[in-house]
Amino acid sequence: MFRWTLLLLLACILWLVYVIAQIGSIERNPAVVKQMATPADAGILLGAAMWGDQPSPGLEERLQLSLKDYRDGKFQVFILTGGLDRPEYRYTEAEGMAIYLEAHGVPRDKILLENKATSTYENLKFSKKIMEEHGLKTALIMTHTYHGNRALEISQMLGYSDPKLSLTETKVLKPTQKTAREILAYTKWKMDQIAIIFGWK
Repeated sequence: MFRWTLLLLLACILWLVYVIAQIGSIERNPAVVKQMATPADAGILLGAAMWGDQPSPGLEERLQLSLKDYRDGKFQVFILTGGLDRPEYRYTEAEGMAIYLEAHGVPRDKILLENKATSTYENLKFSKKIMEEHGLKTALIMTHTYHGNRALEISQMLGYSDPKLSLTETKVLKPTQKTAREILAYTKWKMDQIAIIFGWK
């Protein structure tokens, strides 16, 4: 019994080291771009929490990244993705992001909304459907650095055509907080990935 407990503990430690390495290495991935030779058709902005009617500080960081990328000509049309955080909220994450972007000068006809997603997998799955409906072929996915590897893996599994990433570091989440959150989320994603591969989900 002690041997199995020790082996399980060792496996957990190795998994933690692996995930932390994955999080830390994403910026060296060639999918992460600083400049775009040709603008992507769509800029997919992955949602994060709303605080009532306003984007949370973490979501605002992603919004500021997307505004810079849009003004730099990295993509043509926004896809804002994220569902309703709480039943009492007036706006989904996507709607909250749209209000913010319009207030910062983005034309409404440059924004497409995805209002149902409750996870990164759903963000990218539902956004891909919107791309197909509007004849959009290429995507720049915008999120935080700690979230980048998982977002890239999911987009590749969903069949995105050469997806690119634009990432921003968070200044509002503490290092231990963001790392712990992503370890749990990445572990869940790998379990979901296995379930998808075997048709269990």
